[in-house]
Amino acid sequence: MLRKLSGGPECKNGTCPTLWGTEDGKDYVVQGYVITDPKRLAQLDVPEGETAVVVPAAVLEEYFRAHR
Repeated sequence: MLRKLSGGPECKNGTCPTLWGTEDGKDYVVQGYVITDPKRLAQLDVPEGETAVVVPAAVLEEYFRAHR
């Protein structure tokens, strides 16, 4: 089961980019728009059609701590 952690305040229909947390708190799931710009895709090296990724919680927590 996923827990909604944050989403855009302007979102009216509930299908906007959103940050979710897993039930065990070890990972995040990010919902967002498909990137179609070839230059951006080349930078990311993400397979075509990916719309969500799981990121270990430690990676995001470290980033936020460093940028407070």
